[in-house]
Amino acid sequence: MLEINFLPFPNLETERLLLRQVNSNDAEAILSLRSNDEVMKYIPRPYLKNIIEAKDLIAMFDDKIENGIGINWGIAFVNQPEKILGIIGHYRIKPEHYRAEVGYMLFPEYKGRGIVSEALKKVVEYGFKEMKLHSIEAILDPGNIGSEKVLLKNGFIKEAHLIENEYYEGRFLDTMIYSILNK
Repeated sequence: MLEINFLPFPNLETERLLLRQVNSNDAEAILSLRSNDEVMKYIPRPYLKNIIEAKDLIAMFDDKIENGIGINWGIAFVNQPEKILGIIGHYRIKPEHYRAEVGYMLFPEYKGRGIVSEALKKVVEYGFKEMKLHSIEAILDPGNIGSEKVLLKNGFIKEAHLIENEYYEGRFLDTMIYSILNK
């Protein structure tokens, strides 16, 4: 079984991006991100309502990092490290199966610039090389065509389309699972 340790926190860098730890200075951005209708359109999670909830979410991120059960990076431009454009991370890590779920969200004004794709490549590389994962999955709403395109572009393949397998806010939702193997 995998033994995962995210300490010290692993900042990751690409040509344009710095993937860094989200901190309390990012609370306003996290609140704005997680309460944005366009960002949350395909994410069946409650909106954040205030800065306290944003700080609580950041504290939860820190707790998961400290306990090796999940990791989130704030996505920023290398030349503007203090301003996050979105977040990306490994969630629902299953060490016994050498598998984790990757998830991401980006402010709408940064869509279409290859930012998620660039960050995803680095996070997948980290998952395979450093975390020693065998597979990484992404779970998405079938209506989220943009995310599906990003995943396909980055070598993920469709594993499943689950029919009405999640219940959220009074309705049943379908989900699709995409994955990539460490080969």
